[in-house]
Amino acid sequence: MSDIFNARIGRRTVLGAGLAGASMLAMPAVLRAQDKSLKVGVYGGYFKDSFDKNIFEDFTKTTGIAIESIAEPTGEAWLVQLEQAAKAGAAPADVSMMSQVAMLKGQSTDLWAPLDLSKLPNAVNLIERFVNKYPDGRVAGIGAVSWYITLVSNTDVFKDAPTSWSALWEKDKEDKLGLLALVSNSFLLEVTAKTFMGGTNALDTDEGIIKALEKLAELKPNVRLWYRDEAQFEQALKSGEIPMGQYYHDVTGLAIADGFHVRSTFPKEGGIQDSGCWALSRASKKTEEAHVFINYMCQPAIQATLSRKVGTSPTVQRGLTDLTDQEFAAVSSDVEPIVPRYDLYQTKSDFLNQKWTEMIAG
Repeated sequence: MSDIFNARIGRRTVLGAGLAGASMLAMPAVLRAQDKSLKVGVYGGYFKDSFDKNIFEDFTKTTGIAIESIAEPTGEAWLVQLEQAAKAGAAPADVSMMSQVAMLKGQSTDLWAPLDLSKLPNAVNLIERFVNKYPDGRVAGIGAVSWYITLVSNTDVFKDAPTSWSALWEKDKEDKLGLLALVSNSFLLEVTAKTFMGGTNALDTDEGIIKALEKLAELKPNVRLWYRDEAQFEQALKSGEIPMGQYYHDVTGLAIADGFHVRSTFPKEGGIQDSGCWALSRASKKTEEAHVFINYMCQPAIQATLSRKVGTSPTVQRGLTDLTDQEFAAVSSDVEPIVPRYDLYQTKSDFLNQKWTEMIAG
């Protein structure tokens, strides 16, 4: 269980916008010497190990393309490395798994080589939002993995499951909540807009953002812990010390399997679905191999394997996979998700961080 747990936590620590800490850039692990090869950047540690074992070996057997897997440092650090290398005509990885905010930042400098959908026939399997496009319609990236942040609670303290994110604001939750500490990884602005303001398009204006922050500030008396350390909140949730909050659906499921009295609820407004993309550096000379790889990863069978082995939610339509209801429920939901407004974290980053500090975290 610990390997799966670390794989699940590892992907988010590296990908999460604004999260501190960095992995060392590991030496590439060449699976097999081949005439054709591809360097693929993925999140390090157990996550990378899981891809090496469960995905890359079979890819090489199937296609004859050897994979050199590269352990990425934190999302922003890796983006900077890719940018600097591309200016010099080099690619530390041909294809990388990138956060949605990093995808947008890379678009601004044309870092990502446009992908040819005619060479990605399996891309038709994708849920539409997982095709990342430049403003002019060129395809910048293809959804690699996704996961959910949900409303979690201790069943000993709260006998009935909450049905709405609005439960966070209720008076009986005073000093009982654990929430993610940053505007850029909690996505609480989107939760507030979806729950109370008709949808995340309410965040299109500065006035709408301020209104959402004012509403969000109303729940501050209910928050015991604004957490950056996921393990800290997880232990407090299990013990009942902090009996409700937002957390990762798949990891909560592991805690349930271990016998802890906790639950993960997809509220009626939806869970928060975060995700990462496969993107091809413009400096890569491996365009053909990259398309073969990305097309391979868009197969429903591969997405199902990732759900089972790594705990990610499929980026393809559920009906195309062979996941059982139980397997699908362990990583995902049919409830329409809250999709983060990644554009805001690129274009209004300073404004959001300043107002978050003033109105929420201060």
